[in-house]
Amino acid sequence: MAELNGKVLPGKILVKPQEAEEKTASGIIIPDSAKEKPQQGKVILVGEAKKDEPMVVKEGDVVLYGKYSGTELSIENEDYLLMSQQDVLYIL
Repeated sequence: MAELNGKVLPGKILVKPQEAEEKTASGIIIPDSAKEKPQQGKVILVGEAKKDEPMVVKEGDVVLYGKYSGTELSIENEDYLLMSQQDVLYIL
């Protein structure tokens, strides 16, 4: 993955979503139409803290987020999610 040169606004994070599962645990291949949207990803960029909300999430953290959280972006042919720190449900 190439180094990203941009920055995100205060209170926002840029997440690289984990790839959707290709097979079930028993080996059945899942078709594209039945794949669930990933709800886990790695934090790539973190904006500055807002004056009333410190940034708890750090670059490199693996986070869980809601199914419909964030805005999908494509930067340098890579897919990312831009979301508020408040959309993060859990930090692994």
